[in-house]
Order: sequence, then C-alpha cells, then structure tokens
Amino acid sequence: MSTVTITNHPLIQHKLSILRDKNTSSKDFRSLVSEIATLECYEATRDLPVQEVEIETPICKCVAHNLEGKKLAFVPILRAGLGMVDGVLSLVPSARVGHIGLYRDPETLKPVEYYCKLPVDISERDVIVLDPMLATGGSAIDAISLIKERNPKSIKFMGIIAAPEGLAALQKAHPDVDIYCAALDEKLNEHCYIVPGLGDAGDRIFGTK
Repeated sequence: MSTVTITNHPLIQHKLSILRDKNTSSKDFRSLVSEIATLECYEATRDLPVQEVEIETPICKCVAHNLEGKKLAFVPILRAGLGMVDGVLSLVPSARVGHIGLYRDPETLKPVEYYCKLPVDISERDVIVLDPMLATGGSAIDAISLIKERNPKSIKFMGIIAAPEGLAALQKAHPDVDIYCAALDEKLNEHCYIVPGLGDAGDRIFGTK
C-alpha cells in the first residue's frame, strides 16, 4: 500500500488557514498555493538520491553532494494544478512539465479527459502529479492511469487538501503511488466538495468564482 504524508509544518498550516478563508483575494490565493507547493515539494523529493562530488571552496577542497542525475517531471491536472507549478519549479527548475486536462461532468460527477501532453521521455522520469484538491479522487486516478500507459519510472501525487473518500479511492486504484498533502479534511458534501475545504480551487486561483 502507498504511503500517505500529511505535512503538518507550522508554515504550511499557517498559509493553509489563510488559503481557506473565503475573503482571501485571488492574487493572494495564487501566491499561497504556489508557496505551499514549494514547501510540500521538499517532503515529496526527500528520497531523491545524491552522489558525492569534490569541490573547492575559497578555503579548501571538500566533498559535497549533488543530485544523482534523477530526472523529474511535474504533471499538473488542469486547471487548478497549474497553480502549483511555479512553486515546484522554483525548487527543481530543470524538471519537465506535462499537462493533463480533466473536467468533472456536472451530472455524473465523473472526470472527463480533454487534453494530455507529456514529456516525450516520460519513461525515463519520475513523475509528480499536482492537483490542489483530492476530493472524490476521480481526476487523480484517471490522470495517473494515463501516465502509467507511458511507463514512467515512478509516480507520486501531491495535493494540498484531501478528503478521506478521495484518499481511500486513490490508494485502492493506485496502491503504488505515494501521496503528499497538507491537510486531511472531514468529508465530502452532497456536491462532492471537500468539507471544510476551501471551495473550488480553480475558480479561486483564476478569479472565476
């Protein structure tokens, strides 16, 4: 079974409380999503392998550590996942970025794919899927299934807020995918929104609410 990491760092929790506030502006909301993604990315990349290299400081030679050539790709689920991209690229600027477009059918509440563009060398990369909200889990499950068709080296999911229902569904569908979130909320309501959540992340990021 996959591991689930709920990042309870005080800085993340502080930013998350402002993110949830209905009075937070779209401008501030976008900044906070990016900042939280940056902080979470530290945890999600904790297992990246390093190699020893010899360098020379202004004082003397020493042994330091570089990343051991591990290739990363970030794949945001459109459109809310776009809000997390700048934050993670600030840590790993050499990573490639793919995009998967899914929307929720208002009647069936199931995800519908409308776009998928991934790096051509995805099979050589470790992938981190980005989506602020893990509600029913449908979008994450479908996005990861699409990525698995291209045989990447590994896949992780990184969100901000998860519902227990979505977490359970994602673990059941993809038990090999580790999950990173900043908060695990109470439940889904009758409209499949996370409670207490923060509303529609895409609308709040792009000011379309």
